[in-house]
Amino acid sequence: MSHLVKILCLPLLLASCGSWVQLTGPGQQVELRSEGQISACQSLGRASSSTLDRLLLIERNTVRQEDELLTLARNEAGDMGGNAIVPMTAASAGKQSFAVYRCP
Repeated sequence: MSHLVKILCLPLLLASCGSWVQLTGPGQQVELRSEGQISACQSLGRASSSTLDRLLLIERNTVRQEDELLTLARNEAGDMGGNAIVPMTAASAGKQSFAVYRCP
């Protein structure tokens, strides 16, 4: 019986864990901006982020998902040579798109 309880509690334990996504060195140089803050910036393309929106049948915390999506986008933008990102879409089902810019 205790083995069954452990198996059933595992998804709850995993869902409560901290973020699995770490900010990289290049990602640390990237900041989140709004459309109004990029007029003098050069567009470098697009970064698409995705993360798990649920573990097994348990939906993950929305704030944690959005934080992971932002971190993934910052990492990708840093690898592209960018230093700013602007959300193009809202986070939905563990996915979000960002425009990547190089700003002075």
